[in-house]
Amino acid sequence: VQLQASGGGLVQAGGSLRLSCAASGRTVSNNNMGWFRQAPGKEREFVAHISWSSSTYYADSVKGRFRISRDNAKNTVFLQMNNLKSEDTALYYCASGPRGRLDYDYWGQGTQVTVSS
Repeated sequence: VQLQASGGGLVQAGGSLRLSCAASGRTVSNNNMGWFRQAPGKEREFVAHISWSSSTYYADSVKGRFRISRDNAKNTVFLQMNNLKSEDTALYYCASGPRGRLDYDYWGQGTQVTVSS
């Protein structure tokens, strides 16, 4: 299983970015997918999750601003990030976990998001 994250970049506060996570070797529509982030000097934290049944969950810090979705035909998961804040600056990772479990067993490389204030 490989997860290829992309879409990061430099954006001003209040701006938007859309991250993509292209999966191979695992079908995103039949598994759980998540986004995490890690800022310098901080621990990795949960951002968003979409289950195999399309249920979505978000960290309180991003609710109402971020939206996780997937394109089954492209086998890709997206994270639409709006109204970005400086505290959203981090390395963003996508992860995958099998349905029926609560953990993630595959992780992609990170994509950097930097929000300038």
